[in-house]
Amino acid sequence: MSPHSLNAVPNAGAAGKTPADTPSGPPDGRPRRTTVVSQSDIEETILHPGTVRINVQGAFIVDEGPATPQSEEEGTHDPRDIRLPNHTAVVSHVAVDIGGSLAKLVYFSREGNSLSIGGRLNFVKFETDKIDKCIEFMRKLQRDHQQLNGSRPDELCIMATGGGAFKYYDKVREALGVEVIREDEMECLIIGLDFFITEIPNEVFTYSEDQPMEFAPFLSQPSSIYPYLLVNIGSGVSMVKVSGPRQYERIGGTSLGGGTLWGLLSLLTGARNFDDMLQLASNGDNATVDLLVGDIYGTAYNKIGLKSNHIASSFGKVYKMKRAAESEAEDGCNGDGKHHDPDELVQGSSEMPHGPAKFRPEDISRSLLYAVSNNIGQLAHLHAEKHQLPRIYFGGSFIGGHSQTMNTLSYAIRFWSKGTRQAYFLRHEGYLGAVGAFLKRQPRNWGRRNSFEER
Repeated sequence: MSPHSLNAVPNAGAAGKTPADTPSGPPDGRPRRTTVVSQSDIEETILHPGTVRINVQGAFIVDEGPATPQSEEEGTHDPRDIRLPNHTAVVSHVAVDIGGSLAKLVYFSREGNSLSIGGRLNFVKFETDKIDKCIEFMRKLQRDHQQLNGSRPDELCIMATGGGAFKYYDKVREALGVEVIREDEMECLIIGLDFFITEIPNEVFTYSEDQPMEFAPFLSQPSSIYPYLLVNIGSGVSMVKVSGPRQYERIGGTSLGGGTLWGLLSLLTGARNFDDMLQLASNGDNATVDLLVGDIYGTAYNKIGLKSNHIASSFGKVYKMKRAAESEAEDGCNGDGKHHDPDELVQGSSEMPHGPAKFRPEDISRSLLYAVSNNIGQLAHLHAEKHQLPRIYFGGSFIGGHSQTMNTLSYAIRFWSKGTRQAYFLRHEGYLGAVGAFLKRQPRNWGRRNSFEER
């Protein structure tokens, strides 16, 4: 198939970014022009919904630098939109992947520059606890869809996946008055990942401290990407063996994922959201919290390949330092300092209620991030080894483009595989499911390499 005749997207209307009450600008503040769509295009789309085709020829990632801070109502926008310069057809659906911690939304918008044609895929996320904010954002897209194309409000379709697609199904449908189509979560993850691997340049990369982002080349044939292991790290972790297009099997996972990190750091630090926690971790020093090989041996243990800064025990220094601090406090107490009210003591414990040793939130965050990431990395290697899977892709919002997370996962794969495997990451790692749901609204044989043909 020629890339000039690529299939594209359904229904009538473009889910753009310009809300009805502010026609000059979108919810996120980035300008978008009102694009005139021919009446014949609209009528054709209304008469034959679900048959539009996305033209991905010339698609590329737009690097716009750090995201502009948004209000809580507008979620967090990823500045790396995917530009589709050759797509001109009307798009009238948005996709949302509602997980246990985050709701990720993908939608198409027209270009704001009057000299530009085509449009782009946009990416925005909300905390699932604030799902009403996500629904309100979709309502703005719905009004924009109606304003741009003169279509009815109910002509915008919502493609939904993730556990929240079932939990919030009635809520979304009733709030927006639109059709909500629920799609299988695992299938959407695989479709989204296959799309990024085979269709979007400079999306997949490897990571190391020496080469922080080395882009992986396109594979010559879509079939050559299989088999592979997808490690999707959300609130929990799923490990999925992918043998071919839409041929997959969940072969393992762990409950110790992003939700674990988020929950424990909420208890242990003052961080209020996941991005704050990752920022704390980036400024931390785990050596003040973790027991290292060098703390035990005084040097590296080269015979078995352990460096002196390898972690022997996560949080291994905390108990000893805490007890030492309490002993010092007890030794420094005057008589009245050793008498406490009963309600100050922990029932069943002989421990005195002295304040614990002081550990910086940054150091705690770095230590816990390493603990969760190292565990996931080793499990991923074991599954890839058992099932003879040469490539390991890491996805999910847990990664968040965070250098320490990627470096830890990469190192774990290289270390345990003795250099025979490496970890692959994606620039839109948190949106695999949402993109997969978005693409489920496609006909057969679409795409640059016919990469989504039903087999």
